[in-house]
Amino acid sequence: MTQKPVIFIDGEAGTTGLEIRERLSALPVTLFSIDPARRKDPAARKDAMAAADLVVLCLPDAASREAVQMAATLGDAAPRLLDASTAFRTDAAWVYGFPELAEGQDRAIATALRVSNPGCYPTGAIALLRPLVDKGVLDARYPICINAISGYSGGGRSMIEAHESAGGPAFELYGLSLEHKHVPEIHQHAGLGRRPVFVPSVGHFARGMIVSIPLHLDDLQGHITGSDLHNILQEHYAGQEHVRVMPHEPTLSAEALAGSDKMELRVHAGTHCRQALLTARLDNLGKGASGAALQNISLMLGLNNA
Repeated sequence: MTQKPVIFIDGEAGTTGLEIRERLSALPVTLFSIDPARRKDPAARKDAMAAADLVVLCLPDAASREAVQMAATLGDAAPRLLDASTAFRTDAAWVYGFPELAEGQDRAIATALRVSNPGCYPTGAIALLRPLVDKGVLDARYPICINAISGYSGGGRSMIEAHESAGGPAFELYGLSLEHKHVPEIHQHAGLGRRPVFVPSVGHFARGMIVSIPLHLDDLQGHITGSDLHNILQEHYAGQEHVRVMPHEPTLSAEALAGSDKMELRVHAGTHCRQALLTARLDNLGKGASGAALQNISLMLGLNNA
């Protein structure tokens, strides 16, 4: 009988860590946990890393970097790493964990020693933009503006508690310094040659997300129509299980995919105005976080449902 691979989640008490831990019950793996009282004990964490085939890091950026350094001290016994923070998403030494990004990305993840799990907002934005850039219809220097709304669960424990105890605002813009930590990730992995403007917001609902990107069709390469954009996306994601290209809908609810690991992409185009709106709808804790992590874990460990 083949021994089940061992996984240690460093930071399993956080929002993403708890979600991943719960979802791992569906995979043929063994979860290695340490005494809750010793979760911050370096010796206990190092022992857990040594016992694991794969370590999933669900930590703040600085703590994640320290954990990577700790794992490296194990030498040949060092485990493979999947990092859920933003610390390594633009690091060339790490494989970006978006299997649908481009041809061969899933194979690169499957063989990588270190994989960075994508951010929730970048997952939607990159999914929409990268195929158009690769196809040559969207110039990499196009002035991209990305608007997005997420459920409050993406804000971590303090925001969750604020919304669930006091109600929270119905809608709130944030990141108005235009220096949101997801911008470099989108910039790099969407293949953009110009920094995008990114405007995130949060609504008074727990889970769900819509990322939207407006385009002027006359500024694209060739006499492109909304149907052309739809077809390019459909061709890119043909046969993919987790990403679906859907027909236009007159309205979209951000909560529709809550609890799902799927992502829906759409092109909404005006009949006469030569404008289009690209939208990605996903669960910020599903395909935008723990669902993506499970997809990457399955690929990295060669499990049947990868």
